[in-house]
Amino acid sequence: MAGMPTHVITGAGSGIGAAVARRLHARGDELVLHARSAGRAKELTAEFPGARTLVGDLADPDRLSWALSHQSLPDRVDSLLHIAGVVDLGEIGELTPKTWRHQLDVNLVAPAELTRHFLPQLRASRGHVVFVNSGAGLSAHARWGAYAASKHGLKALADSLREEEHGNGVRVTSVYPGRTASPMQAKVHRQEGKDYDPGRWIDPESVATALLTALDLPRDAEVNDLTVRPGR
Repeated sequence: MAGMPTHVITGAGSGIGAAVARRLHARGDELVLHARSAGRAKELTAEFPGARTLVGDLADPDRLSWALSHQSLPDRVDSLLHIAGVVDLGEIGELTPKTWRHQLDVNLVAPAELTRHFLPQLRASRGHVVFVNSGAGLSAHARWGAYAASKHGLKALADSLREEEHGNGVRVTSVYPGRTASPMQAKVHRQEGKDYDPGRWIDPESVATALLTALDLPRDAEVNDLTVRPGR
C-alpha cells in the first residue's frame, strides 16, 4: 500500500512486539520484521501477510552490518521499534562474562547498530525510534544486575540519540513497561522459582496501546519517556 508508514520492528514474534505488529498490520501499515534466522522469517511472513523481513542475529551485533548488506533494506523507514530483548537473572558473584555479553549485545549493542544503519532513512522521513526498555532500566535489584545494566545503557542510548537527532526531526521514545504477561515473563518466574500467573501482569496489548499513542502523537509533541506499570 503506497504511502502507508513503514515500520522496522524487532521482537515481533511474541509478547509486546507481536501485539504492536498485529496492530500496525491491521491498520494497513507496511512492516519490515527482524528475524534471527531464515526459518523464523518464514514464520513471521506467514503470520503477517505482506510483511517484509530482515534476517540477522542480535546476539552477534558485529555481524549485523554484514547481514544487512546482503539484503534489500527499505528505502523509507518511518519508525524503528526496538522491542526484542533477553533476560538472564543471577547474582553478580555468579554471572559469567558470557551471560553479561549476551544481554548487553542483544539489549544494547544490537539496537545501537540497527539504529546506525537506519538513521539515514529515519532522518529523511523525520521518523521515530522507540526503545522498549524496562522498569529495570530505571532501578536495579538483586539478581537483575546484568539485565538492568543493559537496560540502563539503553536509556543512555535513547537519551543521547534524542539530543543528537532532534535537529533532524527524529523523535525518540523510551517505554518502560513493568512486568508484562509474555514468554519472557514466564522465563523470569522460572528463574525466580515462582509460579507464573499471567493474569497478575500487564497485557502486552496494553503496552502496545501506550507505544502506539506515542508513535501516533502529532508532530508538535514528543513522548520522551513512558512508564507503564501493572494496574492490578
